[in-house]
Amino acid sequence: MADAEDNVPDSNRSKCAKAPGAAKDFTDDLKPAGPTGPDVLAKERNQSDVPIDELARHLLGRNDFLARQDRVLRVLENEPLFDKSKQMNLSRPDRYHLGLARAKKLRRLADQHGWDDEDHSMGQYLCDDVSPYMVHYAMFITTIREQGDERQRAHWTPKIQAGDVIGCYAQTELGHGSNVKGIECEARWDPKAQEFILHSPTLTASKWWNGTMGRTANHAIVVAQLLLPKSAESSEYVYHGPHPFIVQIRDMKTHENLPGIAVGDIGPKYGYSPMDNGYMLFDHFRIPHSAMLSNYSRVDPNTCTYSKPANPAVVYGSLTYVRASIIMHARLIMARAVTIAVRYGCVRRQFQDRDNNDKHAPELSVLDYPTVQIRILPLLATAFALHYTGEAMQNLYEGTRAQIDKGDFSKLAVLHAQSSGLKSLCTELAANSIETCRRAMGGHGFGGGSGYIQLNNDYLSKPTVEGDNWMITQQTASYLIKRMAAAVAGKGKPLDEVDEACRTWLKNEHEKNISPLDILRDDWKIVQAFQRRSRHLTYQAYVEREVKKRSWNSLLLQLRKVSHAESQSILVTNFYNALHSQQSQMSPTLQGHLTTLFRLFAFYTMDAEARDFLKANAVSDADLDELPTRIQQLMADIRPHAVRLVDSWKIPDFLLDSALGRYDGKVYEDLFNRAHRLNPLNEVTFNPHYKSDEIVMGRGSEELKRILAKL
Repeated sequence: MADAEDNVPDSNRSKCAKAPGAAKDFTDDLKPAGPTGPDVLAKERNQSDVPIDELARHLLGRNDFLARQDRVLRVLENEPLFDKSKQMNLSRPDRYHLGLARAKKLRRLADQHGWDDEDHSMGQYLCDDVSPYMVHYAMFITTIREQGDERQRAHWTPKIQAGDVIGCYAQTELGHGSNVKGIECEARWDPKAQEFILHSPTLTASKWWNGTMGRTANHAIVVAQLLLPKSAESSEYVYHGPHPFIVQIRDMKTHENLPGIAVGDIGPKYGYSPMDNGYMLFDHFRIPHSAMLSNYSRVDPNTCTYSKPANPAVVYGSLTYVRASIIMHARLIMARAVTIAVRYGCVRRQFQDRDNNDKHAPELSVLDYPTVQIRILPLLATAFALHYTGEAMQNLYEGTRAQIDKGDFSKLAVLHAQSSGLKSLCTELAANSIETCRRAMGGHGFGGGSGYIQLNNDYLSKPTVEGDNWMITQQTASYLIKRMAAAVAGKGKPLDEVDEACRTWLKNEHEKNISPLDILRDDWKIVQAFQRRSRHLTYQAYVEREVKKRSWNSLLLQLRKVSHAESQSILVTNFYNALHSQQSQMSPTLQGHLTTLFRLFAFYTMDAEARDFLKANAVSDADLDELPTRIQQLMADIRPHAVRLVDSWKIPDFLLDSALGRYDGKVYEDLFNRAHRLNPLNEVTFNPHYKSDEIVMGRGSEELKRILAKL
């Protein structure tokens, strides 16, 4: 067999290099007990026929992802500023300093190498720091592009492209987050001065959590309640709801806060150490008429007349874009978590097979235990499911935006409903997957070399940001109930494809003598079972709300189930359609492996929600009883191919930053190297005796004074 490193891609040639100046000692000559990690992973890869390159192109073909990743990675790996070997030991203020330095460097590298926006985004992805510029790129620019009128875009875009204007998105407040209509910050029109007056009337009106705002941004998109006088002469004001305004918040030369604005960083958080999430309050701060973004809503400065958008939901266009992007991002997060778990699960060995009488038999890889497989392999399948729906959501968003630009808002309701429900489900799945994988890795999963700590801490924000995961399911359920109500009424043509699906269900299945679907023999029946269950739960919610007139609050738990059922149906449908699309052009071998993953994802999801499928008459009791056996067999089928399946996501070691998940399998060498040679705590000799105030040997009480000064 060739050496295990002979075929290691350049992007995955991790090193276990010594720290500069590290002294050589006897540990340098020690090797792990066999079989070695490289040999184990080489054997795993050799036993599988998964076509890695074909699958990688299939997964990551959008926007030339793979070539772009290789090109940008070569640049970052040679930049000392992006070295991750000791960054976990930095304090939170130092992480912000480092994050800002890296953000600036990425922008300079973009200028130096002629990177486009996609290249720059790739740099941020590989850097794996939550950049202080993140909200500037993700929401500030998008909001101006989508909600600014032509004159505003012409004014602001050159300043943004030049790097002079750095912005944030200030919507969430100390007292209100998901309930955007309840925000308290006001923008009151002064017809005499021809200005808006931004004001925070209460402490809870403080903008809060807004990324990039704390120390970085000099401008902000401020979402405030629009108040207009009834006429130019009237002193009586009328609320017109939240609207976006572009506001300069810091001096362009000194970067000091402008008078009338209190803005700063909110302090340490669970994760996001490099991000300056901020607070901001206004004290009757005046801004010009041109500050109100006016692509959809306008205020006549002379008559105070308000022109509202044709569809009010366009005000939240930036949020919908971010939710669609979050779904696409969730697949990569889950792929990272599972890549680490699968590779380490193969290398790590614990206990002999209890049914093997050979006392010298090798220990089993932990991934050979079904109790580990059931935690890891369904997540591997789920990563693929998220991929296909992420692709579908990106296409839906781009198509909807193109229609909106032409004045057609017909797809906006579908986009908003699906993006809300899928954001909730997909981020829940991805966040839970990191912790599930970490726990499955045993003690080493808790260590700094696992690759899970920053990944987990940073991603845990996603179930909350851009709409709390429990709250936003109401938006999806509300839309579904409305479409079911329209289908029951049956008037005119269907409003959209969901209305049409509800009408079809009512006509062909509701209260009909239908048989359960044969899910164990026909994959299309699996799709139909998920759709039947979703329609059934939607109808139940419709009856409770519209017929029985139950209060909305009393239905919230049921509505969450309705939203998740629809989102799970979308995941299963998109997965199936991708495998049977005439445009896919995948080899029979690849289609076979993906079909196995499809079945595992669908059956594992179905087994967890078995009662709903039974009540909907979608699946028989006997078939539901068979699911655990089928799931275990599917995991056994996937197990020999698990390493090559995760390899197909082409996640470089530079991004993983994981001793456990290294491509080459040198797990134990890297763990020891990080502890023995790279840990700065081991570079200091301490005084442990309690009778002395000395902390560091030879420094007296100076170290204690330094620590006290920071408290």
